[in-house]
Amino acid sequence: MSDKASSEQHKSPRASRVMMTESVLPGDGNPLGTAFGGRIAQWIDIAAAVACQRHCRRRVVTASMDDLHFLLPIRVGMIVELRAQVNAAFRTSMEAGVRIESEDPLTGERRHVCSAFLTFVAQDEHGQPVEVPPLVLENDEDRRRAHEAGERRSLRLARARVRKERLLAELAGQKR
Repeated sequence: MSDKASSEQHKSPRASRVMMTESVLPGDGNPLGTAFGGRIAQWIDIAAAVACQRHCRRRVVTASMDDLHFLLPIRVGMIVELRAQVNAAFRTSMEAGVRIESEDPLTGERRHVCSAFLTFVAQDEHGQPVEVPPLVLENDEDRRRAHEAGERRSLRLARARVRKERLLAELAGQKR
């Protein structure tokens, strides 16, 4: 295997990093003068998708976004910086983490306003899941993120099994 092929198949979280900057315009805000949560979620989804695409160089689709809790409001007129990277690569899916900070453009004061974890699935040109390259963990921080991503994945899969069981029970009850 050539060095180029090897480097394309084994990528570090660092290789997937994304930094996206947005200005919160009046159209992004609500009557209270703060950013719509949905707009921030959209930006989070985009930043995480780019990170996952950089990792696998495939089309990716959002499978889930974990809980999204806003620690502080983001005011119209603020600058928002989103930093994303792949935390873990599984068989056909990846978890990306996104850290969101707001910045006052006049003072430069920065504040961590929320973080999010998203799962993406890589697809081929027919929309079928395809395997993603393994993630090369270069340092203790990478290993910590990957370990925590694995724990979050286990919880997501357990919740999905419970939802499926409830749905099947509900459907069985409707047939009676």
